[in-house]
Amino acid sequence: MTTILGISGSLRKASFNTGLLRAAAGMMPEGATLEFGSIEGVPLYNGDDEAANGTPEAVARLRAQLEAADGLLLSTPEYNNGIPGVFKNAIDWMASGKGADAFKGKPVAVIGASPMAFGTVLAQDAWWPVLRTLGTRPWYEGRLMVGKAREKFDETGELKDADTQERLASFVEGFVAAI
Repeated sequence: MTTILGISGSLRKASFNTGLLRAAAGMMPEGATLEFGSIEGVPLYNGDDEAANGTPEAVARLRAQLEAADGLLLSTPEYNNGIPGVFKNAIDWMASGKGADAFKGKPVAVIGASPMAFGTVLAQDAWWPVLRTLGTRPWYEGRLMVGKAREKFDETGELKDADTQERLASFVEGFVAAI
C-alpha cells in the first residue's frame, strides 16, 4: 500500500485546498491511500521555545505522519502572490532539528486552488526552492492549479467541477505511479 500524506495550507473550515485534498483522497488509485495531516494547532516557530519545551504535539504528529508516508502532497493556497505564512511555518517546524531527515528523498507534489484566475501558480513556484532545500524528490511531471475556485467548489468546500475532478484524478494517478 502506498501512503501519501496530504497537507492543506489553509485553516478555513470550507477551504478550497482542503476540499481539493478530500477529492484527491477519493480518487487515489488502487493500492494507494491519502492520509490527512493538519497544520491546525502548530504555533509560530521559535527556536527558543523549541529548546525550552521541545516539539509541540501538532508538529510531532505531522512529523510522524511524514516519516510513515511514501509521498507528500501539499495543497497550497496563494496569499499575495506567495506561500501562506501559516503553511510555511508548519513546514519549518516539521523540518527543524532532526525533523528535516523525514523530508530527505521524499517524493512530493504540489497542487492548489484559489479564487483568482491563475490559481496558485506563484505559490507553487515559491514552494520548489523550499522543497529542494529540504532534500525532497519533487514531482515536476504534473501541475494542477485550480483557478476561479468559487465556481468549482460548493459552499462546504467540496469539489463539484467535473473537468477539475478529471484533471485531479489524472494528477494523483501520475504522482502515485512515480513513487
